[in-house]
Amino acid sequence: MRMRKTAGPRPRSGETLDTFHRGRVRLYQKKKGYRFSVDAPLLADFIRTKKTDDALEVGTGSGIIALLLGAGRRPFRRLTALEVQPGLAALAKRNVALNGLEGRVEVVRADYREYAPGRTFDLVFSNPPYVPRAGGYLSRTSERAVARHELHGGIADLMRKTAEWLKPGGRACFVFPERRRADFLEAAKANGLRLRRWRPVKPRAGEPANLFLAEVGLAGSGRTTGEGGRANKLPALVLFKKDGSHTAEAEAIFSGRR
Repeated sequence: MRMRKTAGPRPRSGETLDTFHRGRVRLYQKKKGYRFSVDAPLLADFIRTKKTDDALEVGTGSGIIALLLGAGRRPFRRLTALEVQPGLAALAKRNVALNGLEGRVEVVRADYREYAPGRTFDLVFSNPPYVPRAGGYLSRTSERAVARHELHGGIADLMRKTAEWLKPGGRACFVFPERRRADFLEAAKANGLRLRRWRPVKPRAGEPANLFLAEVGLAGSGRTTGEGGRANKLPALVLFKKDGSHTAEAEAIFSGRR
């Protein structure tokens, strides 16, 4: 995954201005603090959108996934991007304006556990914090800590709210570490969500998956695409070749395939 620094509007002190998807997406990021990782473009590529979609993102960070969808000309009617951290919410709003997406993407500063929009959504998606509150090293940088650890709700909270927000027939997409797949499936089932399709992500061929991408919907609405009503398991996405370079598919994702 390559980002390039670009000319144009000047970033503020302590920021970089990077380009992505062959220059179609421009992004302010903090030099120190939250910076998006490979998970974001993988999820953006996995999400299926429709031109009539009213979409909701949970935890937009710098706004990167919303930008990859919007500036990548993916169809949707409108997208509401939630972010609990005030500094990142302000940064995401600037990034939305930088990419000319003000008419399609709205950034809302809110804790998703308390968000009550008064409507339901066709599409919900999230690249959420992965690490349990009591697990792993907690970064001294507040933005990184909140982005990485479940300090503002965990998988069960996210699945509960997703079930509340989804329209019948709607879909929700997520990326999680493989080690949390059992937790994810249990929480989804407990909240009336059914796995529709999923895809393991492997660093290299022959290695175990370290991430998975998943789409769920409300049980009893919509249709699964696998045989016998089972979820459709897609072929594994392999990121690197033996020589350390990206595979053709990974390169296409990071370049913003159409």
